[in-house]
Amino acid sequence: MYRQLEHQFRAMIVDGTLAPGTTLPAERKLALDLGVSRKTVQQGYDALRIQGLVSAHGRHGYLVEDGFRRVEPGMERLKGFTQEMHELGRVASSRVLEQSVGEDRSIASIFGLASAARFLRLVRVRMGDGMPLSVEKAWYDLGAAPDLAEGDLSGSIYARLVECGAPLVDCEQTIEAASPETQECAIFGFSVPLPCLLIKRRSYGRDGRMIEYVEGLFRGDAYAYRLRLRS
Repeated sequence: MYRQLEHQFRAMIVDGTLAPGTTLPAERKLALDLGVSRKTVQQGYDALRIQGLVSAHGRHGYLVEDGFRRVEPGMERLKGFTQEMHELGRVASSRVLEQSVGEDRSIASIFGLASAARFLRLVRVRMGDGMPLSVEKAWYDLGAAPDLAEGDLSGSIYARLVECGAPLVDCEQTIEAASPETQECAIFGFSVPLPCLLIKRRSYGRDGRMIEYVEGLFRGDAYAYRLRLRS
């Protein structure tokens, strides 16, 4: 029952029905109106709080947070997450979960390289205004950018590629529906798996060489991509 309550309030927050600053109904009154226990309402509200959708203010109840806005980036050109957040007026940040260098036969096949090719594997949580928006698993061809693995990689990887003399100029991207796994649910603050967008991208340098392969899982409740089509 509390999950149903959580999902209904989440939907109203995401679509703007409940505007930032709105006070949610008092726990006792909502429980009576719905014919459920007060504990059920408390659990639903707490799940929303953990996800950053609402904040608790003691006797004043729960308020809808103004930090939750659906991200609506365009897809008209190649750009990194940091640039995308900047254009949307958000502060980008990242948390590195894994950074390693090594060989990977299956990834080498994707790049069209020999199995002994060396790659930088980078797994990061990408955040906008402190909210986890995606879990990004990426591989980079160190043959094209040997110095990429050095230094801090929590910022813009595209800026680092420019510094390494291997800027990205072109990409192929696919988007499909996906369900988050347990670790990803914990990162996003989901009490149950919710629909996500899995974006796979292959990016190329000036000479047509593939430099980057990314699989990014984006939370579906926070992302809505815009496409502009011309005849």
